[in-house]
Amino acid sequence: MMSILVWSLVLLNLGIVLINGLSTNNASTRPSVLNIGAIFTFDSTIGRVAKVAIQEAVKDVNGNSTVLPGTTLRMEMRSSNCSGFLGMVGALQFMESDTVAIVGPQSSVVAHIISHVANELHVPLLSFAATDPTLSNLEFPYLIRTTQSDLHQMTAVAEIVDFYGWREVIAIFIDDDYGRNGVLALDDTLAARRCRISYKIGIPPGLEYGRSEVMDILVKIALMEARVVVLHVYPDVGFLIFSVARYLGMMGDGYVWIATDWLSSFLDSSLPYPSDKMENMQGVLALRQHTPDSLKKRQLASKWRKLTGGSFGLNSYALYAYDTVWVIAHALEAFLKQGGVVSFSNDSRLTAGGLEDLHLDALNIFDGGELLLDNIWRSDFVGLTGHIKFDPDRNLVNPAYDIINIIGTGFRTVGYWSNGSGLSTLSPEDLQVNRSRPNQELHSVIWPGEIVTKPRGWVFPNNGKLLKIAVPLRVSYKEFVSQLPGSNMSKGFCIDVFVAAVNLLPYAVPYQFVPFGSGKENPSYTDLVKLIAAGVYDGAVGDIAIVTNRTRIVDFTQPYAASGLVLVAPFKKMNTGAWAFLRPFSPTLWAVTAAFFLVVGTVVWILEHRINDEFRGSPKSQLITILWFSFSTLFFAHRENTASTLGRMVLLMWLFVVLIINSSYTASLTSILTVQQLSSPIKGIDSLRKSSDRIGYQVGSFAERYLVDEIGIPESRLVALGTPDAYADALQKGSKNGGVAAIVDERPYVELFLSSQCKFRVVGREFTRSGWGFAFPRDSPLAVDLSTAILSLSENGDLQRIHDKWLTRSGCSTDNAELESDQLHLKSFWGLFLICGVVCLIALFIYFCQVFRRFRNVTPDSDGSRSRRLQTLISIIDEKKDPKDREKKRQKVETDCEIGHDLES
Repeated sequence: MMSILVWSLVLLNLGIVLINGLSTNNASTRPSVLNIGAIFTFDSTIGRVAKVAIQEAVKDVNGNSTVLPGTTLRMEMRSSNCSGFLGMVGALQFMESDTVAIVGPQSSVVAHIISHVANELHVPLLSFAATDPTLSNLEFPYLIRTTQSDLHQMTAVAEIVDFYGWREVIAIFIDDDYGRNGVLALDDTLAARRCRISYKIGIPPGLEYGRSEVMDILVKIALMEARVVVLHVYPDVGFLIFSVARYLGMMGDGYVWIATDWLSSFLDSSLPYPSDKMENMQGVLALRQHTPDSLKKRQLASKWRKLTGGSFGLNSYALYAYDTVWVIAHALEAFLKQGGVVSFSNDSRLTAGGLEDLHLDALNIFDGGELLLDNIWRSDFVGLTGHIKFDPDRNLVNPAYDIINIIGTGFRTVGYWSNGSGLSTLSPEDLQVNRSRPNQELHSVIWPGEIVTKPRGWVFPNNGKLLKIAVPLRVSYKEFVSQLPGSNMSKGFCIDVFVAAVNLLPYAVPYQFVPFGSGKENPSYTDLVKLIAAGVYDGAVGDIAIVTNRTRIVDFTQPYAASGLVLVAPFKKMNTGAWAFLRPFSPTLWAVTAAFFLVVGTVVWILEHRINDEFRGSPKSQLITILWFSFSTLFFAHRENTASTLGRMVLLMWLFVVLIINSSYTASLTSILTVQQLSSPIKGIDSLRKSSDRIGYQVGSFAERYLVDEIGIPESRLVALGTPDAYADALQKGSKNGGVAAIVDERPYVELFLSSQCKFRVVGREFTRSGWGFAFPRDSPLAVDLSTAILSLSENGDLQRIHDKWLTRSGCSTDNAELESDQLHLKSFWGLFLICGVVCLIALFIYFCQVFRRFRNVTPDSDGSRSRRLQTLISIIDEKKDPKDREKKRQKVETDCEIGHDLES
């Protein structure tokens, strides 16, 4: 028992010793001091504020017991003076002092160079000001950008340009990695919005570019069309440009100047604002990295004056530099908690291959660099600049910018841009994510020249050159466009529309018409459009159809004339004929109608003859009554009355049917006899495609390619025609006689052609729909303004008046022709009269046959004379004129009816 107690005490003491040993070992792995470095330009706009911010951040980290407890951050700073070589030397020096991370550099140029050193020695490089979008994490894995990329800033600039409807900008940039790559990003973002950089000029960094060189650049820009200038430079160059621009009058009405965040950084760090510089920048728009308001930010701002002695202010780059130190602190804390060991080793490659004389063996590789880098990418906390977290592309989340307007002695915020919500008057943290176009808005801006209306953003180049406007030199249909003989002047419908639209523009347009074509045949409009896209012409005015393949390379105005392809073919008038009265009904309908007349007559007779004396009599007379009653209902002229209820019901229904049939027949026959009936063997484009007939088209028209490519008609069947006379001649000959069966052309030409050619008509429907417009190079602002002017011409009626002036012609149908077409001729009715005459002859024939039979039945006189027969013939002819005979005949019929009734009983 005693031995067990002794062994228990021994094991307990051993456990205590082991625990104490492990605790001592863990404590020993957490270093008491960690070295970090900083490389940037101390005397620059960003460097001055960054130095104070970094020092304050290190102080706050070391004073915070929750981060790196028991460990002190020691910061060593070196100035690179914006030199890539000095920056690289400074980085190498840090590698000799066991530095675990480096803050900086601020310059994108220096960052490109130092990043190679960081990659080799596995030391994270955290830049708070290198905004070059090409500093990719794929190429430089140990470079961490703790500020926003210029890719986002240029997206904001592009959205501002697009928001105000500008299409071209001029970019002035510093000719280094920072400037070049930033403008490249701007070019891409503008292109995504159908905008572009029309001219860009790089200024070499350094002091060799003076006032005269800048003046040469701005004078060249003043002669250009675009008036929106984006300035992506360093502060000293930027202020020189503004000074020269004001001297040249380029800070006045019509100009737009957009500066990137270099300007806002300078103004935020300047106390007070320099009045001489502010006077040169009135109306300028500038961007500033947006940092949300917070208690920590206000606390740093409140003690900033004490830290700097009031010599300079606090800008956004100072805040990012401050947060960069905290990113390192949090990452080191996670690194140590994961068991990371701060150790360095030599790289054998640095002393091999004859590099011994460079003494590179003093450079050490940070063994825990990869683990520390991974913890940096996992950063997730709220700093002075907002949420510090990296997205999958290794950029900070929630990029946003303030948009400020320089006014008077200061500036005001006119809106915000964020990657989630676009342009808005509300700050990103107060705005719901919604990028719909109607929600994109900014406050009013006071532009250069102290104007509040949005500048147009472009003018015609002030270089004394006139716009070369191509005008097709047509051979046919000169009503649309033609050249005045012996001059460069043009006339026609299209010319008048263009001149009227230009006169409505709020500015002058210097232009001259340049004929296009040989004058021997109509030119190819597709070739003309290609020359506009190539820059040979500044635009084209004429009867140019807006079709898909042309809109891909040029911009068109609003259509000023409706157009589309139609089919023209010969026709013949359909003769109504002698039997036209039979055409309203089909044979089947005629047969059914006639059968129902007999059926209804029979049904009414069955229902009436027992109780109605008018339907009684001999079988012959009853048959006649049935026929007469049924057919007389067609004209509602039946004399027999119906006595039974069922008979009346059948008659009422039948009279309603007869009314409908009669009305339909009358309407259809009226249409047949009065409306001109035309016929053509070609019914439309489909029937023409299935045939083998030849088809004509106008020389230079897009109809040729449309028929071949879209309709699928072989090119061998197409015939090019140049004039209206050629149209008429080819159509009259026909396809089998060397002509064409039909012509495919645009409706305005066809309407003009048919106004003088009455033997042809449009067949089928219009199978394409388009319009005519004026063509200009892509993204030309003149196309937009002229479209508005054309709409105004349409609304005030001027467009119609110009159309009537040039294109209204008297049609084929004159007043006499129209009167003649309204008259009916005997040839449409002689068949009807023929039937009526035949019926009359048949009736007379039957009548005289009856008379002749009765005449033969009279016996002659005893002396053999014919006097008795003659008297009988006279009495037969005059039988209906004798009232007594008529009364005797009526009594005889009544007697016959009574006998017939008794027989039936």
